[in-house]
Amino acid sequence: MNEAGHVLVIGGANLDIRGRPIRTPVSSSSTPGSIQISPGGVARNIAENLARLEVETILLTAVGDDDGGERILGQAAGAGIDISEALIVENARTGAYMAILDEDGGLVTAIDDNSIMKALTPAYFQQRKALFEEASLVAVDANLTPDSLATVVSQCREYDVPLYGDPTSTALSERFKPHLVSFSMISPNALEAQALCGKFFDASDPDAALVAANQLIGMGVQTVFIALAEFGVIYATNETRGHVTALQTPIVDPTGAGDAMTAAIIFGLREEIPLDECVALGVTAAALTLRSSETVRSDLSVDLLYDELIV
Repeated sequence: MNEAGHVLVIGGANLDIRGRPIRTPVSSSSTPGSIQISPGGVARNIAENLARLEVETILLTAVGDDDGGERILGQAAGAGIDISEALIVENARTGAYMAILDEDGGLVTAIDDNSIMKALTPAYFQQRKALFEEASLVAVDANLTPDSLATVVSQCREYDVPLYGDPTSTALSERFKPHLVSFSMISPNALEAQALCGKFFDASDPDAALVAANQLIGMGVQTVFIALAEFGVIYATNETRGHVTALQTPIVDPTGAGDAMTAAIIFGLREEIPLDECVALGVTAAALTLRSSETVRSDLSVDLLYDELIV
């Protein structure tokens, strides 16, 4: 591990398409509202947040050779992300995420099309071993195929690089289960934590979430953060555990808030900031993103995080 090295972020990059009605939708009919399209994807969002926090960040992802792929990579480069090793797949469709929000900005449902991630094969990662060897840490989402995820885990182990994971969704979080013992940190939301633990808990009950976090620690993860939306964030390690309450804020758009939280926590851990302050940074980053119509705030900075820091 190179403690001064880059952060290597691996996983999905896609176009986010978000529709928000201005009144209660009527079934089987169109509803007036607003539609926004912007670059997104869990790994890409984490990478952009890190880059805006002045962390050297390399993104390993796949896009198609279409307008969407060009837009995603162009915007990422403009934000300061190193996209030199991103894969552009000929005659392929760039991934997309389509979300339907309610009138208050809450997520109703979403469809995720990331089939292009199959292009990130084990061979692709094996050919980039030097990026792992020189990294200070690796952050991965669950969009990778199981074989490719296993390759990433293996290379982190080979080069003694801390591996941080975002389970991405309840459907994809299962891919992390065989590798939990290899993760230095994971940051699921409540539903993803339930999928990883195999048991339900009430997301409004921090004590119940803490039981789940302790279970994940028992399964081998070194540090666990569970996002409970308006009920804050639970964190746990073998030595400590705690709860940071949420920063109450109006919701303009929830897309990307969890990724901002993960990135700010990664920033804090990389800077060896105390764990409770790392969580406070994450909660603050999420609140700032909730207030914005952007998937990643273009004005995000370390100064802004500390100006708004929840205490």
